[in-house]
Amino acid sequence: QLIPLFVIIGSGGVGAGLYLMRLAMFNPDVSWDKKNNPEPWNKMSPSDQYKFYSVNVDYSKLKKDRPDF
Repeated sequence: QLIPLFVIIGSGGVGAGLYLMRLAMFNPDVSWDKKNNPEPWNKMSPSDQYKFYSVNVDYSKLKKDRPDF
């Protein structure tokens, strides 16, 4: 009777681990390579979607509203 509990807890742990790995690899706030790309958030275009879930936002139609540095 504990098998479903282990499956549910295990799948939750695996899902949380995969989400943390996604955040560490693809989030523009995290920079692993400080020499070649110290500020990765400046190189993202407005059409890049980096959020996991966005409600009613079409990223392909956004325009750039910030200056280049």
